[in-house]
Amino acid sequence: MQWDDARMFLALARAGSFSAAAKRLGVQHSTISRRIHALEKDLATPLLERSASGYVLTDAGEELRESAARIEREFLSFEAASTGQSDDPSGELRVTAIANMASSVLMPLFARFSTAYPNIDLRVEVTNDSVRLAERDADVALRQTNTPGETLIGTRLTTVASAVYGSIEYCAALAAGHAPEKWIGVDCCEYHRTWTKQARPQLDHSFCVDDTALTAAALKEGLGVGYLPCFMGDREPTLVRFREPEKRHELGLWLLYHSDLRSTKRVILFRQHMRREMERISTLFEGTAPTATKL
Repeated sequence: MQWDDARMFLALARAGSFSAAAKRLGVQHSTISRRIHALEKDLATPLLERSASGYVLTDAGEELRESAARIEREFLSFEAASTGQSDDPSGELRVTAIANMASSVLMPLFARFSTAYPNIDLRVEVTNDSVRLAERDADVALRQTNTPGETLIGTRLTTVASAVYGSIEYCAALAAGHAPEKWIGVDCCEYHRTWTKQARPQLDHSFCVDDTALTAAALKEGLGVGYLPCFMGDREPTLVRFREPEKRHELGLWLLYHSDLRSTKRVILFRQHMRREMERISTLFEGTAPTATKL
């Protein structure tokens, strides 16, 4: 058996579909399908069964998944030991981050890391969903949480504050009693959804969104007030704070990775880089930057 075949099967077992596995490995969908079918033929046993929800592993498939995962861990251990001595780190580093951060305040940080270490192939992916670092969905995850997973190693980079924002014109009209208080229904994450429900328990939203970029756009249009992280709201010149950040709404921004990668040089360098960079811009995340416009 070729390790590349086992690696593709492991990606499929984790992703649950040929298309997701292909995206994960950066290859064509047909390549994954062809290699898996050839692997089943060589082993003379089915590894997958089609179900209503996708593909499930057979008993042989489960055994192969476990074996391939052990081999992968051995590769990671060897890589960590061998690259630990290298003065010229290289290889792929897959980082997953929240979309609103990755496309804005974090992008310059990523760019400077890529410039400093040109032989490291930095691959940034965005998702607001949970990431299975133990199953190599990514090497590093940047996540907002106050309860990082117990099986993960983490570095708390900073604190993320949120406040209630509205457009300057709308908030001025509210203050003068010329407009009713309207709240945008925010469903971008569990945190903002819960806080919005607590602030506006009647849930009389006439406009709802499921993404922070949409929240910001709706606020700028004067459709109401709503929660935004301060690193977004304070940078919008047409928005003003309707309510100040509350300590109970603070979240930690963590850089998380699996213990198998603790000695991998490119992970160490990325962690050190992000810690240095975040120290310079921490006030933006904490909501204490002087750019904030208050009501």
